[in-house]
Amino acid sequence: MPLAFEFASPGPIIFQIGNLAIRWYGLLIASAVLLGVTLSQYLAERRGVDPEAIGDLAIWLVLGAIPAARLYYVLFQWPNYADNPGQIFAIWKGGIAIHGAILGGLLAALLFARVNRISFWMLTDLVAPSVILGQAIGRWGNFFNSEAFGKPTDLPWKLFIPLDRRPPEYIEFDYFHPTFLYESLWNLLVFALLLGLFFWSLNRTRPLKLGTLFLVYLIAYSLGRVWIEGLRTDSLMFVGLRIAQFVSVGAISLGVLGLVWLYVFDRPLPDVVSTADTKE
Repeated sequence: MPLAFEFASPGPIIFQIGNLAIRWYGLLIASAVLLGVTLSQYLAERRGVDPEAIGDLAIWLVLGAIPAARLYYVLFQWPNYADNPGQIFAIWKGGIAIHGAILGGLLAALLFARVNRISFWMLTDLVAPSVILGQAIGRWGNFFNSEAFGKPTDLPWKLFIPLDRRPPEYIEFDYFHPTFLYESLWNLLVFALLLGLFFWSLNRTRPLKLGTLFLVYLIAYSLGRVWIEGLRTDSLMFVGLRIAQFVSVGAISLGVLGLVWLYVFDRPLPDVVSTADTKE
């Protein structure tokens, strides 16, 4: 078949010298951060915002997002770490949760906006396209680590999972849904949507209201995550529920309510500074 292809990870390590190992996961995260900062600075410049502010914000976001992403994952996988706490900090082996990163990043951005008296929603609009692009890149880390895959499948596109990485209940299966690919492609579509809205809004007499891009990001990303998460075999669970689906439904609801507030009630979103005080 024209669309038939098989994925098989070459392994998580790019190369190793002694005890020093360079891993795909770390390289992808670093690349996503660098590319994201560059893109957000470019978008800030187009909006008449000082790009240096985005460079400063990036440090806050990394310090807030990555530890929060790891903490979120560890909390919901605590039985796996309780007897081996040294592995809690082994982030290079994978095991971070994007919803934790979003929460940590939002808190860091809120503090940064308050300290620097910059609109929080303006910042979120400028970084939202970079965030979803980073998510598209970061999902390939799951591929190299042979993790976050879906249920067994015989579809023409499929992912080979080594025996030692398969769940016990699927030990006899070789091929699984490449959910990392599904989400990466979905995120690229969301990225194109956000960039399209950004440039469409630039020269209009009535540009998009502050917070719009971030709310669209919440809705669009979460819609994809809901159905993709249903295919996965390693979802974080709580009282029998897939946490990512529960959080995604909540994010969709908040995003829709925010857009209704902006465009139906014609009210601005609460911010840390007034429009008059916003520094651009």
